[in-house]
Amino acid sequence: MAAEKKTAIPKDIAALSFEQALAELEAIVARLEGGQVDLEESIGIYERGAFLKAHCEAKLQAAQAKVDRIVVGADGGLKTEPAEIG
Repeated sequence: MAAEKKTAIPKDIAALSFEQALAELEAIVARLEGGQVDLEESIGIYERGAFLKAHCEAKLQAAQAKVDRIVVGADGGLKTEPAEIG
């Protein structure tokens, strides 16, 4: 089994907000599903889509790390503590 190659996310994609990256990814999926893109262009936009997907996943993971979880303390009161990562 071949090891997966890690490639840095291009700067133009890294600069996008989650919403911008998701919108572009949705547009790419629509173009590919439409079947009106030639093979070479399909390969290029598929690769960009993979970077957009990775960027969105990283943004979601970062947001998840910031979310506090609500727990019930020993005294029965509610408190928050950082969410566990991993």
